Amino acid sequence: MRNISLITLLVLVAVIAMVTAVLQLMQAGVLAIWPSIVALVLVFSTRNVLLGLLSGAVIGSVILMEGSLFRVPMDLVGQHLLPNFESSWKSGAIIFTLILGGFVHLLEKGGTLQALLARLLHGRSARRVEAGAGAFGLVCFFDGLANSLIVGRIFQPLARAASVPKVRLAYIVDTTSSAVACLAFISTWIAFQLSMIREGFILAGKEDLAEPYYLFFQSLPHNFYAWFALILLAVVIWKQWDIGPMKNFRQQAGAGKEVELDDSMAGGGIWRAWVPLLVLLLGVFGGIYANGTNATAVPMLPLSWEKLAMSFAGANVTAVLIAASGLASLLAWIFFPRRVPSGGDEVSASAVFTEGMVQMFKPVLILVMAWMLSSTLNELKAADFLGELMSGAVSPPMFPTIVFITGSLIAFTTGTSWGTMGILMPLAIPLVFTITEGDQALAMNLIPVVIGATFSGAVFGDHCSPMSDTTIVSSIACDTDPIDHVRTQMPYAVIAAIAAAVVGFPISGISEGSTYWALFSAALFVVLLLIFRFVSQRVWSKSDR
Repeated sequence: MRNISLITLLVLVAVIAMVTAVLQLMQAGVLAIWPSIVALVLVFSTRNVLLGLLSGAVIGSVILMEGSLFRVPMDLVGQHLLPNFESSWKSGAIIFTLILGGFVHLLEKGGTLQALLARLLHGRSARRVEAGAGAFGLVCFFDGLANSLIVGRIFQPLARAASVPKVRLAYIVDTTSSAVACLAFISTWIAFQLSMIREGFILAGKEDLAEPYYLFFQSLPHNFYAWFALILLAVVIWKQWDIGPMKNFRQQAGAGKEVELDDSMAGGGIWRAWVPLLVLLLGVFGGIYANGTNATAVPMLPLSWEKLAMSFAGANVTAVLIAASGLASLLAWIFFPRRVPSGGDEVSASAVFTEGMVQMFKPVLILVMAWMLSSTLNELKAADFLGELMSGAVSPPMFPTIVFITGSLIAFTTGTSWGTMGILMPLAIPLVFTITEGDQALAMNLIPVVIGATFSGAVFGDHCSPMSDTTIVSSIACDTDPIDHVRTQMPYAVIAAIAAAVVGFPISGISEGSTYWALFSAALFVVLLLIFRFVSQRVWSKSDR
């Protein structure tokens, strides 16, 4: 342990010394992304996420302090650590994570969670468990982070019993979190997405043409990465398809076995699980709607799609998540059986709940480190530098593809999908009017495609980045190493991204945003995907002989 600590210290000192030495030699733009490069190299080389993220944050602070090492500790703590706790969203995310950890541990320890899910899914195979997790992820469309936590923590024990690898569950959870939240027109994302669309028109001097909600709906068919990722996920579950490193984890988990799960192990009945779960889900949906309508001074009845959208945009979602999870945890505490099914020992509900919260401490620490790194990158304006890379001359039909690639790079480097949308959308929309050279009709046809490309790039880069909070939370919820999650998820994400860049955005760009051609792209992707699977399976089977 002492050697590990010494190595860690030496690595940090060496990296800091290297950055200090090259500080005056590098261009400002390259210097802005240097912390991300250092973090990525250390994360993948040492497989220590905390070390990589902390080192990246330290490097960013060294650059911001112009090489003055003595000022770095105060800068890190005062400017990049403590301000995170002033954000109600970030503080709420930590509290929600801890409460949900205790809540799920109560259900899991009492035996009620596995029994309930086994009953609902008939718990007969890994495929059904995976399909259930995917379907549950689609249902929890209201927020990407909450989706990851709820689905991952709830399905983890059932996946373990059905020999589903943890990394495979994490892939399912991660794919049905940000992608679904990005597509949903009623979610915690929608207000930010609409405001960024409007901001782009304001910066272009075309505020009179801004119809954010209408443009958002127009962009849905062109959000190719999100759709392709979900289509690929469905095929992967249906065909039990493992790609790349996922094969090794499948073999280690004893995959392919049909596992009978005992649905009678609940201590006193599965109602002990479904009542708290129902309260959690209804509390989140109902709470957001009630809080949102109250905040916007709109009567709750009669119900309408417009009111739903407005309520999700105006609600204090963080407070609702904490309140709903707290109430659900209280019920799970009250319903906790006096004797747990395994061994029949008496266990205190308070001890079980505390144990579940403690298990989430290290993952929360990783999340905080990611926020620290993101804060330094924000001050260094790393995203601005990457955004400028796409500002060169480009033909209008290829512009959406360039936006997608640029957004992917920004999101991967910074680990934030929202930050990517916030940087790229106000930059991309004015550029559409510029490159179309006054052809307003062409510009308005291309803008929905560009909006979809921005969303797609943000989600794809976020999926592949080990610094992303949703990536970290997905691995946390599924109890797997974040690096293993990134390594095993990346081949799937890259397949969907390549398809989006080759058969998605170019076709939509050439067709000037035609919905019919977007549907053709989706159909073509399915055909190519099945062909690719057939060929890869043949090659794989020959290599095993």
